[in-house]
Amino acid sequence: MQTQFPPEGMVFRKTNSKTGRNITVTPANSTNKHLAYGRIILDAAVPSVQFANGDRETGLICMSGGGTVTVDGKPFQLGQYDAIYIPRDSQIGVSTKANVDLVELSCDVDNRYPLQFVSYAEISKDPTLKFDAGTPGQQRHLHILLGKNVECGRLVAGFTYSEPGNWTSWPPHEHTEILEEMYIYFFMPPPAFGLQLVYDNTEYPEAVIPVREGDAVTMPSGYHPNVSIPGHRIGFVWAMAAHREKLDRQFGLVNVQPDFSKGGSGLEASRK
Repeated sequence: MQTQFPPEGMVFRKTNSKTGRNITVTPANSTNKHLAYGRIILDAAVPSVQFANGDRETGLICMSGGGTVTVDGKPFQLGQYDAIYIPRDSQIGVSTKANVDLVELSCDVDNRYPLQFVSYAEISKDPTLKFDAGTPGQQRHLHILLGKNVECGRLVAGFTYSEPGNWTSWPPHEHTEILEEMYIYFFMPPPAFGLQLVYDNTEYPEAVIPVREGDAVTMPSGYHPNVSIPGHRIGFVWAMAAHREKLDRQFGLVNVQPDFSKGGSGLEASRK
């Protein structure tokens, strides 16, 4: 019997369609073992939310608008592409005076790591955290928000967007042994869409998935390049969780598909 692919719990549609705090992807309903993803979208009708993160470290990334994130009584102001790392066992509040859209990421961890605000303006000054990669046809812009700049247990996150009509995550690479990953698509207003590939079979890829803004795809194993349609970009928040807390938390350590390995991974700048 042929195994269904993509398997159940790999593709999630329109995850940005509701206001309030909505957790869409968890280890209970997806192929992920550690990583959970949700959206906090606030406006005049729903201006604030409060929650506790229990045994899960949390990363919040501001996709648009602005608001206040309060952690154990300490407030932080987040604007577009700012982020914050929040240790486990924290009390969290989010509020806005206008509107805000936050990606919420979390992973189970044994240890508690320092609270840290991540300024996008500061990230932009570091060529190992914000850099361009690729050659014509596969040019994209990478931004590492929760990487080597933040001490934490499992979580690694940032975002990438392509030049119009280009491939990203190219050459195809995988890191299944150390990191699980998922993509959350943004910066793709209609009619833009892209194609996400996820495969182990390099001759006949198992999954070719149309994706639009607000969709999310997990990568249970294998290579995972994607491409945008002509004249439009593909953009995505990428989130990874280390299988072994601390030990496997390494961005840019990948296995490139052998057929395309000449010239490196395109992620070398992050390893400096």
